[in-house]
Order: sequence, then structure tokens, then C-alpha cells
Amino acid sequence: MTTLIYKAALTVAGAVVAGGVVAGPTGAVAASPNPSQQAADRGHAKGERQLKVRYQAQPNYYYCGPAAVRNALTAMDKDVPQDELAREMGTTERGTDSAYDITKALNERVGKDVYRTVEIPGRAADGAETDRLRADIVRAVDEGRSVVANVAGTALDLDGGTHSFEGGHYVSVTGYRDGGAQAKIADSADPAKAEYWIGIEALADWVATRGYSA
Repeated sequence: MTTLIYKAALTVAGAVVAGGVVAGPTGAVAASPNPSQQAADRGHAKGERQLKVRYQAQPNYYYCGPAAVRNALTAMDKDVPQDELAREMGTTERGTDSAYDITKALNERVGKDVYRTVEIPGRAADGAETDRLRADIVRAVDEGRSVVANVAGTALDLDGGTHSFEGGHYVSVTGYRDGGAQAKIADSADPAKAEYWIGIEALADWVATRGYSA
């Protein structure tokens, strides 16, 4: 494991979720029983796919990793408790160490080497890194799989909403549109902002210094 992907634990957003969020499904949508059909089930125009996810918020400020993995797995009709995932990934009050732990937990449920960890080591993503993230999201979602991204800092979504996680955070990427130019996020930090769309360049820069599992 390299040292480029740092620990992810909520800081500012932690106050929003600590002790106040019920971990049960919020605004849940039933998952398709056939993961290979999930991307097509929505019947969107060419260049757009969305997975069906049974969303669940994180119950505390440091469970963003387990929650992101849990939400991602529901797209494949796998329901795993956050506590179980937290034990497997070594999650503590300091968070979950890295995207490598996320990848390992995902592969434990879906098969060896299905997911791989991709780093964006610089302070901002370059064109090639952004293009790869876009291609990885499109491929994964078309296969019925959600991507899990380790993000840090502040990002602006396409509706003008601000999402700030200076200490790091994990989110699930559950869809794309415009051929992957925009990505749909399932964010466990706040059920009032459970889903939003973000431009791929903004997402790539949000992942910079860290990585993602795709």
C-alpha cells in the first residue's frame, strides 16, 4: 500500500451526523434482483445510467467508509451491515485508512479482483486521470457496480451545493449521464443531501491525493 491515500474521517460534516442520524434506510429504492440488468432498468437515453441503491446514512462521524461500501453493495443486491464492514476494514474513530481497504471489502463480497484501487496522487487531477475516472465510472455502472471514491476538501455539485470534508470522506458513485461527464453521488453524511450530481472534473479533483475503488 502506498502512502498517497490518507485516512478518511469526517471533520466539519461530522457534527451533522454524529449521534443524530438513524442508520436505517432513508428514501430507499429497492434494488433489482438481477445486477446485470440494473443499468438498463431505468430506461434512460443513451449515455445515462443510474443504479438502484438502498440508501442508508452513516450512524456516526467516522463510518463513512462502511456506509459507502454498504450502499455500493446494495446496487448488487447485497445487504451487509455497516458494523460488519467496519470490523473488516479496521474502521476506528479516525476513520477507514484508505481506498485499498474499501477495495478489499468490496471484493470479499463480489469476487476476487472485480474492484481495483486507482490513485490520483497529485493535488489536482490531470486530464488523463480525469478521463480514466470517467471511463471507470461508466464501465462499472454499465456492469451494475457502484464506484466508491475517497475524497477530501470541498466540491461544488451541479446544483450549486457545497460539500466539504477537509479531513476526508467516502462516497458512492451510483450513476452517470452525458456519457460520464456528470456523476451521481450517494453520500451517507447527511440524508437530507443523500444524492446529488457532480461534474467529472470536480469529482476527479475531489479525489486528488487519494483514490477510488472501481
